[in-house]
Amino acid sequence: MNKQKIVLFLMVGILAFSACEKDDICVDADTPRLVVRFYDITDTTEFKDVQNLIVRGLTTSGAQDTIINSALDSIVLPLRVNENSTSFTLSRQTSIDDINIDTITFTYEAKEIFISRACGYIVNFDGLQTTVVQDDSVWIQETRIITPLIENTASAHVKILH
Repeated sequence: MNKQKIVLFLMVGILAFSACEKDDICVDADTPRLVVRFYDITDTTEFKDVQNLIVRGLTTSGAQDTIINSALDSIVLPLRVNENSTSFTLSRQTSIDDINIDTITFTYEAKEIFISRACGYIVNFDGLQTTVVQDDSVWIQETRIITPLIENTASAHVKILH
């Protein structure tokens, strides 16, 4: 009779612990951002810094600063997950009187992907395209899509030649 109670107790314990799930911890899942690299128009393989770069994200409620007054050869920009386009103004100041402002719009298809219960959903962007509206003095001369699918932030997606 004692042996039956021990066996029954062990069986209940094994069943109780086998119903537990391991803890879900999310370490990798994050919606990727757009990586833009700036290149020299005369040598399209050579990186070229943009002096005094100011990037502003355009929203319906007004512009918001993203990057302020930097000299960079690449930038990382967030894309809107609830819309199919995101616009930014990229301005470059070469002198006190000379400020060049170009507006670039990225259009894409946002695709939600379920990662896990701990991580939830991320959004990848597919079919990336660009449109540039230039002011009087042109500084963005060409844009090239390197990768139309944005699923990580490890490499560049767009080349801007200036």
